[in-house]
Amino acid sequence: MNYKVNKKILFPQAKSPKKLKHPILHQKAEKVQPEPARPVGTLQQKYKIMKALILKTFGTPYEIADIPRPQPQKGEVLVKIAASGVNPLDLKIKAGQAAHAKTSLPAILGIDMAGVVVATGEGVTTVAPGDEVYGMTGGVGGVQGSLAEYAAVDASLLAKKPASLTMREAAALPLAFITAWEGLVDRAGVGPGKKVLVHGGAGGVGHIAIQLAKARGAEVFTTIKPSQQPLAQKFGATAIDYTRLSVEEYVKDFTGGEGFDIVFDTLGGETLDNSFKAVRTYEGHVVSILGWGAHSLAPLSFRGATYSGVFTLLPLITGRGRAHHGNILKEAAALADAGRLKPLLDPAIYTMDTIEDAYTSIQNRTAAGKVVVSIP
Repeated sequence: MNYKVNKKILFPQAKSPKKLKHPILHQKAEKVQPEPARPVGTLQQKYKIMKALILKTFGTPYEIADIPRPQPQKGEVLVKIAASGVNPLDLKIKAGQAAHAKTSLPAILGIDMAGVVVATGEGVTTVAPGDEVYGMTGGVGGVQGSLAEYAAVDASLLAKKPASLTMREAAALPLAFITAWEGLVDRAGVGPGKKVLVHGGAGGVGHIAIQLAKARGAEVFTTIKPSQQPLAQKFGATAIDYTRLSVEEYVKDFTGGEGFDIVFDTLGGETLDNSFKAVRTYEGHVVSILGWGAHSLAPLSFRGATYSGVFTLLPLITGRGRAHHGNILKEAAALADAGRLKPLLDPAIYTMDTIEDAYTSIQNRTAAGKVVVSIP
């Protein structure tokens, strides 16, 4: 496959346009008739094309290219993208370090998005042109991502954007909230009376998990650096200084030695091992979003507790269970509009031209919240 655009197409000499080829969309560019008494001004106006960031080789910068705009097929909607949320996973995919994402190059990456519906395919009744929507819609498994001006999206993956959030704020939510929901609600059954420990409460998924658990009536604790304690308190969690207290010490101090009903691990590695030691005997449940290493289950087994893993990309990759993601985001919208959910956003404004700077801010840990790219 090749995203290279023919210069003869971009700057045609003939009066009639030639055909544009796109290896993923497999469609022809169509000529759009100009409005009466209004001359065609730009190439984008004359032809149905869009700007997109193309990754041709892992570990290299994106290339901006003009390619044909996708057309919504049955069950799809065409979305004009306003914002693309950036996750640490996006960096791993770009670097070629995420084989589980099933990405083949060249590709348009970008997992999260928010935008406006401009057209609907056959059979779509849940949204209509003009609706503001958001979702975790692509960037893996050969599905076009959100680093483009438009995307043809499976309508079942979408929900209407929370009215109380901006496009940038909405684009920061999907992957983080869906991951938190699948772990805390679907797997662990979080609810009133539960003591929940969130490891990494200042992170992208962690600070959303705290808010979700609180909204579901749980008492929430989080392991966090001392400098980040005000953030934990802002979202309603009791901060635990893991640099000062051992697992045994904070389990004794905050649960009377009984252990937490739910331990939500966002870090993996040694933190997951510690989670097995912090969970409540018999009824306790550990959930990890990074349970990919080799771990001893002995501490968990000796407590008679249980464990679940979360793999949020599965519906995008397999095509199964996508409607559940859309339904989860409806729940997120309801919480946001009720004032119970708010993503922490990095204030820096990035665009398609400065995408590499956006990635660098995450890699260097200089971002003060979720990084979002404005489109176009």
